[in-house]
Amino acid sequence: MLAMTTIAAAAQPQQFGYMNPVIPGFNPDPSVCRVGEDYYLVTSTFQYFPGVPVYHSKDLIHWEQIGNCLTRKSQLDLKNANCSGGIYAPTIRYHEGTFYMVTTNVSGKGNFFVTTKDPAGEWSDPIWLEQGGIDPTLYFEGDKTYMVSNPRNGIYLCEIDINTGKQLTESRLLWQGDGGRYPEAPHIYKKDGWYYLMIAEGGTEYGHSITIARSRDIYGPYESNPDNPILTNFCRLAQTKEIQGTGHGDIIEDQNGLWWIVFLGFRPQNGSHHLLGRETFLETVDWTDEGWPMVNDGTADMQKMVATLPQVEMPKPPVNRLSTGRFDPWYIHLNTPVEGNYLFVNDSTLRLKPTNVTLDEAASPTFIAIRQDKHDFRLDSEVDLSSATLGDIAGLSVYMENNAHADIYLRQDKSNKKQSIVVEYTLYGLKNKACEVEVDKGPAVLRVDGTKTEYVFYYRDAKGKWVEAGRLDTRLLSTETAGGFTGITLGMFAVSKKGGGFSYADFKSFSYR
Repeated sequence: MLAMTTIAAAAQPQQFGYMNPVIPGFNPDPSVCRVGEDYYLVTSTFQYFPGVPVYHSKDLIHWEQIGNCLTRKSQLDLKNANCSGGIYAPTIRYHEGTFYMVTTNVSGKGNFFVTTKDPAGEWSDPIWLEQGGIDPTLYFEGDKTYMVSNPRNGIYLCEIDINTGKQLTESRLLWQGDGGRYPEAPHIYKKDGWYYLMIAEGGTEYGHSITIARSRDIYGPYESNPDNPILTNFCRLAQTKEIQGTGHGDIIEDQNGLWWIVFLGFRPQNGSHHLLGRETFLETVDWTDEGWPMVNDGTADMQKMVATLPQVEMPKPPVNRLSTGRFDPWYIHLNTPVEGNYLFVNDSTLRLKPTNVTLDEAASPTFIAIRQDKHDFRLDSEVDLSSATLGDIAGLSVYMENNAHADIYLRQDKSNKKQSIVVEYTLYGLKNKACEVEVDKGPAVLRVDGTKTEYVFYYRDAKGKWVEAGRLDTRLLSTETAGGFTGITLGMFAVSKKGGGFSYADFKSFSYR
């Protein structure tokens, strides 16, 4: 660490310290590239649309989402994808003026890449790849492009035509890791004449880890680092740390010659359960005299008191997410959405057209959400169900997957002058209504408060007083209970038994604190 601090101090004004995670909430499988003094990072999205968010940073610590790679149906088909399907780990690379994002649609045709000159803009239609497996990456050297992925329980490499995606050489096994299950997440780097192959092992749970091997020839043979794994919190040294499940990383050298790694991890809560999904973390990398990368002390920490690049704050979304009057890049849908079901009718009112697809299906309900990125939050929304048919519902959902979500909503009852406020929990085939109260027709303000241990649901009564309508233990919606590869999203939704017709629901605010 002394050597890294000295380099930073000599290069430019020194700054110290940051907190992990650097991108909180459901943002797994991070991959990063640098263009000059700008950094771009992508993460997995699974069954959510648009796919693969693009983040920008000047310091590797503060990030702003500037777009998404997969924004069109021609790029992303998520029909019937669930929380373990859809888009798996992406890799972002920059080569000769072009950005490349390569990934896998496990619910579609497999591996592909898209390209752009502007990472905040539109990306190309997919170019499909022939080598199977998941977690593909690209490596450019001279006039050759290599693809690496993990078919057949090992890490394989082939040469491809970067213009067509066609495989030019047979797939060759490079390495199967150091014995951990699920060798995946391969990335190749070259330094000091060595090709370094970094992968993840152990499965993306508590036993996750990062290991590395090297060779003088890109085709191998690769020798394992004798000090593998170079990062894991599945050890005695890190058994009480707030970060667990660390793995699936990507190394980057900054403009000052310092090295860093972005990687995923999760933060257990409430009895070793986690809600926010796998998040993006940052750690320091040094190089040993023998030429091996060393990540911190082999484990990851929440608070880092180290020299950093000059820190540059990035813009944050507004509290009322609807106040921009547009579909900002942070909004996500389940599966491939029907675009006509979402419309801004003024600067801060979002109109949702319901369909008969419910949140219980692995399909595309009328649902638009943001990622829960803090354990402690307050979400509230003013919902108007004035144009509705009998049984139509609209409200807020705390959503983990189609068999695990908790909702507070308005329901149109038989009388046009009355409606009901309902709090309902859907848990693995079981449904429970915690609250069902009749109120006068008109706009209603609904609220969800989140903590590490509970979700608490409220509505505002006619006198302006908040009324508690239900409580749910967070463990019931956690990854450990619900399964899947995502994290909690907080969404607005609308459902109609008749399939919509002329029905709609207006959301006049969507405030997240």
